[in-house]
Amino acid sequence: MPSNTTASSAEKPARRRGRRARLVLLALVLALVAGVGCGAYWGVSTVRASFPQTTGTIKLKGLSAPVDVKRDANGIPQLYASTDEDLFRAQGFVHAQDRFWEMDVRRHVTAGRLSEMFGAGQVETDAFLRTLGWHRVAQQEFDEKLSPETRKYLQSYADGVNAYLAGRDNSDISLEYAALGLTNDYKPEKWTPVDSVAWLKAMAWDLRGNMQDEIDRSLMTSRLSEQQIKQLYPAYPYDLHQPVVTAGALDDDAKKWDPKGRPSSDSSDSSGSSGSSSQGGAGLGRGLGAGSGSGSDAGQGAQTQLSGLSDVLDRIPALLGPNGNGIGSNSWVVSGKYTTTDKPLLANDPHLAPQLPSLWAQMGLHCRAVSEKCSFDVSGYTFSGMPGVVIGHNEDIAWGFTNLGADVTDLYLEKISPTGWTSGRGIRPFKVREETIRIAGGGSKKITVRETDHGPLISDRSAELERVGERAPVRTPAPDRGNGFGVALRWTALDPGNTMDAVFKLNRAKDFAGFRAAAKDFDVPSQNLIYADAEGHIGYQAPGRIPVRAEGFNGSMPAPGWNPTSGWKGYIPFDELPYEYDPKRGYIVTANQAVVDAEKYPYLITKDYGYGSRSQRINDIIESKIKDGGKISTDDMRTMQTDNQSEIAKLLTPHLLRIDVSDPHVREAQKLLEGWDYTQEPDSGAAAYFNAVWRHVLKLAFGNKLPKELRIRGECLNVRPADSTGPVDDLNSLVRECGQRDADSAQPDGGDRWYEVVRGLMDDEDSEWWQSPKTRKDVATTTRDQLLARAMKDARWELTAELGKDVNSWSWGRLHQLTLKNQTLGTEGPDVLRWMLNRGPWNLGGGEAAVNATGWNAAGGYDVIWVPSMRMVVNVGDWDKSRWINLTGASGHAYSAHYTDQTDKWAKGELLDWAYSDRAVEAATEDTLALRP
Repeated sequence: MPSNTTASSAEKPARRRGRRARLVLLALVLALVAGVGCGAYWGVSTVRASFPQTTGTIKLKGLSAPVDVKRDANGIPQLYASTDEDLFRAQGFVHAQDRFWEMDVRRHVTAGRLSEMFGAGQVETDAFLRTLGWHRVAQQEFDEKLSPETRKYLQSYADGVNAYLAGRDNSDISLEYAALGLTNDYKPEKWTPVDSVAWLKAMAWDLRGNMQDEIDRSLMTSRLSEQQIKQLYPAYPYDLHQPVVTAGALDDDAKKWDPKGRPSSDSSDSSGSSGSSSQGGAGLGRGLGAGSGSGSDAGQGAQTQLSGLSDVLDRIPALLGPNGNGIGSNSWVVSGKYTTTDKPLLANDPHLAPQLPSLWAQMGLHCRAVSEKCSFDVSGYTFSGMPGVVIGHNEDIAWGFTNLGADVTDLYLEKISPTGWTSGRGIRPFKVREETIRIAGGGSKKITVRETDHGPLISDRSAELERVGERAPVRTPAPDRGNGFGVALRWTALDPGNTMDAVFKLNRAKDFAGFRAAAKDFDVPSQNLIYADAEGHIGYQAPGRIPVRAEGFNGSMPAPGWNPTSGWKGYIPFDELPYEYDPKRGYIVTANQAVVDAEKYPYLITKDYGYGSRSQRINDIIESKIKDGGKISTDDMRTMQTDNQSEIAKLLTPHLLRIDVSDPHVREAQKLLEGWDYTQEPDSGAAAYFNAVWRHVLKLAFGNKLPKELRIRGECLNVRPADSTGPVDDLNSLVRECGQRDADSAQPDGGDRWYEVVRGLMDDEDSEWWQSPKTRKDVATTTRDQLLARAMKDARWELTAELGKDVNSWSWGRLHQLTLKNQTLGTEGPDVLRWMLNRGPWNLGGGEAAVNATGWNAAGGYDVIWVPSMRMVVNVGDWDKSRWINLTGASGHAYSAHYTDQTDKWAKGELLDWAYSDRAVEAATEDTLALRP
């Protein structure tokens, strides 16, 4: 321990015995890696050296008064301080104790500096991230946008992190650094306030909205007609799935949106634009004047650019989810008139990529006495590397987040030349900057970043451009070029904002007015914010900078940058963003569905909402419980979070059961579906078979017809030529094409957009989508039932290979598994290191678009790729009866008792007690660490 540690490592006997037993096992494990790399021997001390001190006393430089850190049986810390600065200094210290490796990796991602840690293999990723410039924008925010108070809190947090790092060797910080030391001499730098702010950019990136859909629709033009693409992106089903805000109207005179249908006050935000944004739009054909894009040099260039860009996106670390696809969340709040507590109940479970440790760190930040100099008493889920609480409650209000899905990105196709880019006012010069990427072990690479007025030219980072550029040699400082077309990114998060101010305002909000004031500063990412307070009120606010586009453009396809009318006119004024306060129905549900009915709202938020399967299921459960005077309990809220019902199973299963199956083996599997209630429990054989059938329906009907740029990498198919239509009976006329997309982002992914696609086709039994070519084993299909029968057969034999011949032994959990992987070294390190750092698998229930959203990509397989990253149920007003759980545990240290100690309970849908009051925290405390000036 560092020299400023003065204290006592006395431990409780039971805990000491448990640790000793684990360390005996560790000695055997670590012996396996003796001699790894440079021949270093890892002993028990290597693992134990980084475990945090949780009892006794530590002197912490910069404190003005003592701070106590009280940890419960799960290692969750509650901090008690006398000033705001002391509170955040201690938070930085404790985060670093538990999670510094995670923090360090994150800041290297946001700064585009992964190569400094992991070598030349990360240079392309760094180049793309430097092109986006997250860290540069975060620096601008810190210097120019954030309040002096926020900057002070960020500096205090950074000081706490650095106090922890002072005097520690790498092996004293975490096991991962010891492993990294076998290959390079990396040493962590001091933490800075900008490192914290930059994390918000990473959060915004993975919640960026429809950028991948925009790319995919463009790539589809090489094989599909405009009408076919429209069928694959159906309109939101307002008749089936209600939006978040169900009341409200546009006041025609004032042109203002009012959530209760009354004329609203004038907007105080002058950044937006009055009038409406067109729901129509220009596709690639209209924008480029080049038809569908499949038959011209312009179209081919755009296709290649976008394909290369998609490849680049697949390589960016998915910190929150698989490249923005499938990102979702559930949150809902029920008024006290419908609860057993007579106060509101609020639930939240954000759906993000599974990580080890979890993205979230549970923590309480308490002032011993709330006053002007110490103003926080808040508890909830934090981000390691950032001060404050992101989701949780204080003594007055509770709040939760889900992804709004607002379209805050646009891709612009730029006509570029040796002298610049073509705008509506002629050729304009690029904004150019040089970036140097340092590489572990020595060496560096310089890149040139070019920007247009629309944003950075991200297509410069695609290796595909070298081929495209063969016809257009250039004489500019840029290292790579295209054939005259580039792709620029316009994104709200690349403009400096003050979201960090919003975090602290939210932590101290006392009522709905304070909550909305905090939301007004929440620039990016755009989220659904739900609210409840101890006075019994509930509410909702949609915050964020959401662009108002020029007439004729809706963000669904890349826009031509040379068109002077294709830009952004401003942003939706905050006072005209949707919100609700104490709606008559008595509850609010947000689960990534449409926020408002597009016909009643004057602005376009997005054309790519989630399709509302989860949200409607939650609405239906709430309605069923409160009808006839029923009440909802805290445990009811928990049970709802683990609801496993499948909406697509409810639609398709009756059809599957009506199909006449002659093969006795397939009939055996079909019988599993008889009497099934459509719930996807881990031990359900019916769920296993249905989901396999669904996967094969998608592949036969859609996947095999998509261009190779959207299909899973390495999967090669004999497909019809791009310019042909309908079934192909002549096998010799097929062409061989191999997929190019990462498994987690390939299409069709099977989410609820595909539910709506299939729902819209079920009554059209002869649709061309039901047609599939013959193979050497199967005849061609021409109707719906023929394709369903073929999918049932294919699913039977896939599961026979995966789970065995006996259908009675099948279970969904054996297919649908979660493995938790440590960041970076757990995914790309040596096998033995992955074995040491990773955990699992767990057999899970739930599934894609279920409320218990354990997501999987049907194109890539059944493995779980995003999860409810935490769950909480807040008992508003009676805070100590609230409940919470994390995906993993409080610690980021492999072999700590708290590395994955919450995961088993999480997998079973269980929750932990959530202590908040001084009395409850004291009763739950197992270890107390005193931080002293």
